[in-house]
Amino acid sequence: MARIVLEHVSKRFGDEVEAVRDVSLEIADGEFMVLVGPSGCGKSTILRILAGLEEVTQGRVLIGERDVTNLAPKERDVAMVFQSYALYPHMTVRDNLGFGLRIRRTDRAEIAERVTSVARILGLEPLLDRRPAELSGGQRQRVAMGRAIVRRPQAFLMDEPLSNLDAKLRVQMRAELARLHGRLGTTTVYVTHDQTEAMTLGHRVAVLRDGTLQQVDAPQELYARPRNLFVAGFIGSPPMNLLRGRVRGRFLELGTHRLPLGSRAELPDQTEVVVGIRPEHLRPADASDDHALVAPVEVVEELGSEVLVFARLDVEPARTEGGAELLAGGGALVCARLPAGSRFRPGTTIRLALDPAELRFFDPASEEAIPLRAAALGR
Repeated sequence: MARIVLEHVSKRFGDEVEAVRDVSLEIADGEFMVLVGPSGCGKSTILRILAGLEEVTQGRVLIGERDVTNLAPKERDVAMVFQSYALYPHMTVRDNLGFGLRIRRTDRAEIAERVTSVARILGLEPLLDRRPAELSGGQRQRVAMGRAIVRRPQAFLMDEPLSNLDAKLRVQMRAELARLHGRLGTTTVYVTHDQTEAMTLGHRVAVLRDGTLQQVDAPQELYARPRNLFVAGFIGSPPMNLLRGRVRGRFLELGTHRLPLGSRAELPDQTEVVVGIRPEHLRPADASDDHALVAPVEVVEELGSEVLVFARLDVEPARTEGGAELLAGGGALVCARLPAGSRFRPGTTIRLALDPAELRFFDPASEEAIPLRAAALGR
């Protein structure tokens, strides 16, 4: 196992494309770190830099206290698992697992012992004499992981390893990965564009945008206290509702609607803000609630365990990359996550209420979160 450190790392391709911009990140020994962000944000480039497949333009890379910035991939003692399984089609599972050890001239008895051990851990024992064409997608992915594990490297680097699997199998393999890391404890850097994978697997999650780090935090901290509008709109499924409003006294104006700010937000009168509301923090309003958000229902998604209701609110959406806004039809399409059995239909009107303590505020100019009272935020 090993600690991994990126010190002010940048990577440029030619004179115009800067894929990674001054990224500094420390990954603890044994940590499962997830790099997440949209396509083109630089996450896979960072992984390739760690593996030695890309040279840095500036900065340093340390793995296990060694400066590996200028070392070749084979000298870094890391193992990479790719999106494509990259198995040798003419070899059996047994031979695929042991191939990396054979080219390192490892003793045959040790190869056999390691392959048997890894096959047992991954449930591959009945498949050892099959070839890749005889395996399912999930089985091939386990073989690809086993080939990395059998080497016993200092760190695993995983580049969207589950993206080729169907939805049900991805859920199963996420659980397998978490169990495997708990057993092995090897430092792991995992790249994905799927924020559900990021939230469920990562000890910490690093959110990237246009080659820069936006926030590095525990998954629940990212969800509850996003540092800026991009993180707020990217993390969460469905994502946070992001709406433009204005503070008037002790109220927040959202279009024609007025919501009490409560005691936690001390914002100057007339301040323009972007307000963030998680879908699960919206609920059907009581008849006595004078400050409900009233909107026509456009879409209802019944998911069995919950109901997602999308209603058109006459308020300006925050136009942020990765946000929840939908501009067609004017206003903002706001999502409410309601309990199973909630009865709403398109074309009807819904009245939504929320707890002011659950609101998050952002500066529309800088897109940074507006700090609120510490006592109120200790939730």
